[in-house]
Amino acid sequence: MGDEHIDQASRAMKAMSHPLRLKILCVLADQEVSVQDIVERVGTTQSNISQHLALMREKGVLRTRKDANRVYYRVGDQRTLDVVAMMRDVFCGF
Repeated sequence: MGDEHIDQASRAMKAMSHPLRLKILCVLADQEVSVQDIVERVGTTQSNISQHLALMREKGVLRTRKDANRVYYRVGDQRTLDVVAMMRDVFCGF
């Protein structure tokens, strides 16, 4: 594994390490979810959720898609999906 892959993995792991961001990733799993639905399922303010989503998007953990006035988020790549799937099995409890 090259240094650039190690750096990318390190940035992604740091971005995912906050409890609220882990909860968001548990909600997303392998599906695309709107910001409004994430807010409802995670249970905090839209402003707070949006800040955490933006950070994970900036670090390459998440991708977005706009549809009219809604923004949808999904996990960015298969490797991260694999980590999220393993994390869900161990920690998310659903």
